[in-house]
Amino acid sequence: MMPEEQLFKTEQQRSRAEIADALVAAAEQIETGAVTLESGTDSREVTVPESSQFEVELERLTDSETGEQRYELEYEVRWSE
Repeated sequence: MMPEEQLFKTEQQRSRAEIADALVAAAEQIETGAVTLESGTDSREVTVPESSQFEVELERLTDSETGEQRYELEYEVRWSE
């Protein structure tokens, strides 16, 4: 297993419509192959190759003390250089 180096991360509360807009914008960038990630003063650019691994994952997490359930829907694009 390779060590992980986090190059960019952003997390914030958004409306469903704002999330959809962000995903559409991301899809348009991925389609061109040039993706720019921005948050505040942090910015990263990456080139997505023509063919990549695409994963969609839905998880349900349950807090062992409170029983509260939380869902995570993740879209992940992976490739090797």
